[in-house]
This record gives sequence, C-alpha cells and structure tokens, in this order.
Amino acid sequence: MPSEFHCLVLLLTVGACICAAEVSSFREAPAFRNGRECPETTWSSVDGKSYNPSIIHIAMTLDTVYLRGSVAGVFSVLLHATCPENIVFHFITTQRSSAELARAITSTFPYLNLHLYHFDANLVRGKISSSIRRALDQPLNYARIYLADLLPAGVRRIIYFDSDLIVVDDVAKLWNINLGSHVLGAPEYCHANFTTYFTHKFWSNPLFAATFKGKEPCYFNTGVMVIDLWKWRQGRYTEKLENWMRIQKRHRIYELGSLPPFLLVFAGNVERVEHRWNQHGLGGDNLEGLCRDLHLGPVSLLHWSGKGKPWLRIDSKKPCPLDALWAPYDLFRHPSLFSDS
Repeated sequence: MPSEFHCLVLLLTVGACICAAEVSSFREAPAFRNGRECPETTWSSVDGKSYNPSIIHIAMTLDTVYLRGSVAGVFSVLLHATCPENIVFHFITTQRSSAELARAITSTFPYLNLHLYHFDANLVRGKISSSIRRALDQPLNYARIYLADLLPAGVRRIIYFDSDLIVVDDVAKLWNINLGSHVLGAPEYCHANFTTYFTHKFWSNPLFAATFKGKEPCYFNTGVMVIDLWKWRQGRYTEKLENWMRIQKRHRIYELGSLPPFLLVFAGNVERVEHRWNQHGLGGDNLEGLCRDLHLGPVSLLHWSGKGKPWLRIDSKKPCPLDALWAPYDLFRHPSLFSDS
C-alpha cells in the first residue's frame, strides 16, 4: 500500500476522532424552568403554521468549528431567560455530521426545544466572493439570508444570533421590540465610516451609489438581528440580497463576506435597537484579532465578532481580559481542537 494512502487513511481516522471528541465533550447543562409568570404554551414544527407570540424563536448556525461557541451562547440565553421553556432554537447546518452535532446539543441540553435544518450550500457556492478572511467565505455564513425559506411559515419573527456571543440579560426584552414598519431590527453604529464597507468601484458607479440616495445609512452588525420573516417573505428580500451577491461577483464592490449585501438592502431602513444588545467587536479586527475593550454603556449581549475567539485564546493561554466574561458559559471539557483560520 503506498505511503500516501497510509497518510490519507491516518488523516481521515484522526479527523473522525477529532470530530467525535469535539461533539461529545460538553458537560450537561441543568434544566431551566419557567417562572410562575410565564404563559403555558408549546410549539412544534409539525404544527408550524400556527403563530404564537409567546414563543421566542432563535436561529443559529451549527458546525464543528464554532460548536463550542454555539453551546456557550445557548447556555447564556437559557440561564438569563425568565421563560426558558418558551424558547425554541432553530439550528442551521451544512455538515454531513449534522446528526453528531444535534447529538452534542441534545446531550448538553436534554430539555431544549430545538429543530435542525439542512442548508444546501449549493445555493450560494456560485455567489460567494473571496473576502479578507476565509472564515467569512464559508457557505454557512450566508445561511441567515435564507431563514425565511428554511423555517416553517408559522415562525413569523426570528432572532438571529452568531455563534460567538453570550447573552447576559433576558432575551425576551430583545424579542419584544417593536419593529414598526421595518423588516429588520438591529443596533446601528452611525459613527462608523460607512463608505469603507464598499470599494471605490462601487462609489464611482452612479447607479450603485444611488442605492443610498435619500437614505441615512448606518453600519449594523448582522450577528444580532430581529427579523420579521412574514414581511421578509412578502418583500422577497432573499432575492434582493442574492442580486447584490451576483453583482459583487461581476464588479467586486466590497471586501467582506455576507455583511455588505445586508447593508445594501437594509441600511437606512433598520429599526434601531439599543446598543446594549450587541457589544460587538470583542474579537478584534478581521486580520489580527487583537484585544478590545467594551463600548460605553450598559451590556445585555457580548459579541466576539472579529478574528479572535475567546475559546481559542483561552486554550492558547493568551486570553484577552474580556474573555473572562465568556469563560463561565463554556461547557466544553477539553481544549479546543479547531481554529478559525
């Protein structure tokens, strides 16, 4: 047997062992029960067409690389929720090992109401352009665009969370914000230089630049969004986002991953959410991931967006000061075997 084949078999075997270790090494979380003031209600995807405003729906992606962060995020939501039994988690995955990932979640949170959806990566493979960081180019990073297609019609509203954040407040406060006439709500950061999110080719093209005419566009982070899926479906917003992705393939009008299409479609038309619900950028920039401080003001959610992830920095014995705020929610038993490259 050729030595190359021996190496391939070894790599595949080691890879399988790593995956098995990653998905089976979480401590079981305690059962979280509703407070007395919580309405008694249930939700099932079998009866997915009925709408119940007392049920909080949260969507997150699920993969082996960010699984540790996803588990910490779920734990933080349940720990601080007044009505944890009224929360339904919708996990999106492209992994062939989706059964293993689901097993990791169900064994860690035996009482969790969760539903798993398979995202077809072929929907976006031909539409993704390379960006400044490879992790941003993964098909699953674009799954948030397709939530309205993936989830049952009875899910009229969804909170989308990235897998590198923790919630330190009752998520019902975020769920109950009034979106008014808007499709999407998120914290906006109008002090950021909005022009830097697009290339010179975009701003020098009168047709492209006219996208923001008559608007006051501000940057918002797509890792925390409250979305009216009914309005999204009615307005065919998935198609609008896909159209900008096709334009990007032809003209290279931005450098980041799935964020710019959201800015192009929604910036200047977002329901503003308090900044406390996305203290983002704790992972530093997209190139070096250096340590950062909290923004001024109260905190309900901490988000390690950027290259630096707290579990990787903790395992490498080079944590940032704020990583200590993430550590109490870490249910992983062993050092992480994966990295965000």
